[in-house]
Amino acid sequence: MLRIKGRVGDWPVDLSVEMDQEDWAQLAALLPRDVLPVDVPAAPRTEAPPRAQDGLWQTAQELLQRAGVMEGPQLLAELAALAGGAAAGKRLLVRLRHCPQVQIESGAEAPLYRWIG
Repeated sequence: MLRIKGRVGDWPVDLSVEMDQEDWAQLAALLPRDVLPVDVPAAPRTEAPPRAQDGLWQTAQELLQRAGVMEGPQLLAELAALAGGAAAGKRLLVRLRHCPQVQIESGAEAPLYRWIG
C-alpha cells in the first residue's frame, strides 16, 4: 500500500493506493538503474509467453479492423474479454493507442478508436 498525504492548493489530500508485486515491479522498471535498491524482489511472471501475446495482439488488431470504429469503453470491454482480464485488456488498449494503424478521435462521450490500416 502506498499512502500520499498533503495538500493541493487549499484542498487536503489523503490517498491510499494498493499495489501488488507486479505493480511495484512495473514502477521499479521505470526508475533509473542506479537509483534502485539492491534488494528489490522481482515480481513473478504472470504474462503469457511472447508467442501467445503476439497472437492476442493480432486478434486485438483484427477486432478493431473488422469494426472500423469503436468507442474506448466498448473496445476495452471486448479486449478484456478477449485477453481474460481487465489488466490485460488495458495493456492491449494502450498498445492500440500507440499503433500507427489506429487513429484516436474525440467522441461525444468517449474517445473513438478508428482503424486506418
